[in-house]
Amino acid sequence: MFNAQDFFDLSRSPFKSLFDGTEYVWDALKKLRQYIEDIIRPNVSDLRKGGAVTDKTMVLYNDEVIETGFDIDLSKKRPVVRRKDRILEGASIIYAGAVLMDDKISIGRGTVIEPGVLIKGPAIIGDNTELRQGAYLRGVTLVGNGCVVGHTTELKSCAMLGESKAGHFAYIGDSILGKVNLGAGTKLANLKIVESNVVVNINGKKYETGLRKFGAILADGVETGCNSVTTPGTILARDVLLYPNVTARGYYPPKTIIKLRQSQKQEKRIN
Repeated sequence: MFNAQDFFDLSRSPFKSLFDGTEYVWDALKKLRQYIEDIIRPNVSDLRKGGAVTDKTMVLYNDEVIETGFDIDLSKKRPVVRRKDRILEGASIIYAGAVLMDDKISIGRGTVIEPGVLIKGPAIIGDNTELRQGAYLRGVTLVGNGCVVGHTTELKSCAMLGESKAGHFAYIGDSILGKVNLGAGTKLANLKIVESNVVVNINGKKYETGLRKFGAILADGVETGCNSVTTPGTILARDVLLYPNVTARGYYPPKTIIKLRQSQKQEKRIN
């Protein structure tokens, strides 16, 4: 009931094998580092040139670094790279000022890495993904195809399986996300205040995860409102809506709407 297929459509996912041999969906977090290190094909050493900060805007095309002689057309929905009147389909753009902390980083096709992004390896960035200014990838990060990691969004020991959008001010730690959209300021808390492993309580049954750090599982179709929070070990099944300013805890079945009811009082100012 709580395996990966219950939460995600993995039929076209390049990372389907992450869940091989797992009983529960959260078990994949235990093998995430080794999984990334086993499949990663690093391709940033020529971008880094032994340093961390890119000093110029460069293009990565078929694993070849292009430093000059190209133009970037920003008039379309997605940037278009041209070289000698030829469109470089699938070219990735790494802007000046991006920080690549080590060589254990892989960047896919058609991806854009804006100035101020900081990436620590091991990290795999998929195809047609946007890492926007100020994004921070702290290592052991798997970012799939068509994802958005936005301004001041921090990722740590997590998997975004594909078309996962975290556009603004989010924290995603020790979590697995499917095709989701996170409102600005969403925080997936991953560490209990009390020093103990995270236990998942589902319909009165407790599941010992064996994880000291465990953020959340967000299934396909989940949407969170601005400034929402999930406590450690939260599981949102398919198509759950988490309203703004709400803290979620525990397991929520498919198509649940999680609301916070508040009352407002208006008074007339005297002065």
